[in-house]
Amino acid sequence: MSARDNGARLPTADEIAEINRTHLIETPLVPADLLFVFGTREDDTLRADTAARLWREGYFRWAIVSGGVTPGSEQSECSIIKAAMIAAGIPAELVLEEHRAMNTGENVIFSLPIIDAALGLANIRSVICLGNTWTARRYPMTLHRHWPEVEKMLLTVDSFATPRALWHTDAEFRRRLLHEWAKIEPYKVKGFIAEWPEA
Repeated sequence: MSARDNGARLPTADEIAEINRTHLIETPLVPADLLFVFGTREDDTLRADTAARLWREGYFRWAIVSGGVTPGSEQSECSIIKAAMIAAGIPAELVLEEHRAMNTGENVIFSLPIIDAALGLANIRSVICLGNTWTARRYPMTLHRHWPEVEKMLLTVDSFATPRALWHTDAEFRRRLLHEWAKIEPYKVKGFIAEWPEA
């Protein structure tokens, strides 16, 4: 399957079932040491509001927002999302910043030294990954490749009206999800991500 044909093609029933079972994972959440907010070019308010809800409900002690400047914007994804998180009630001093990352691998690689300098990686035992629904478990798989010791949880959000389990019935939702799904095996082979959750 090439990335080019993902938008037009319709997945088989077996593919849909496998994606729902293995890719669109959401783990049970328990209070974590760190919320890792992966940058986005859209739905930034939704992501910030979700982070604020988690904060109010006591699900994390610190957060990091990672994301660089994307085409068409003068501000980094980090700056935009962090400002919205603060406006939603999260104390600014609890939110670490990473402003250079342009992809999920860089989100993790560039953030780890920032987390280490501010908090000490050894002091972080659990992380909640927050990102797009369609990218799904590739967030914790990327984190697991570079930070295997920490416990990982996953929460994803999107603004599609289509229910998550019916992603294949919406053309744009389907295009995005199949595009991300197609990356999993090649990225594992290249060592960009590691299997998660582990058997």
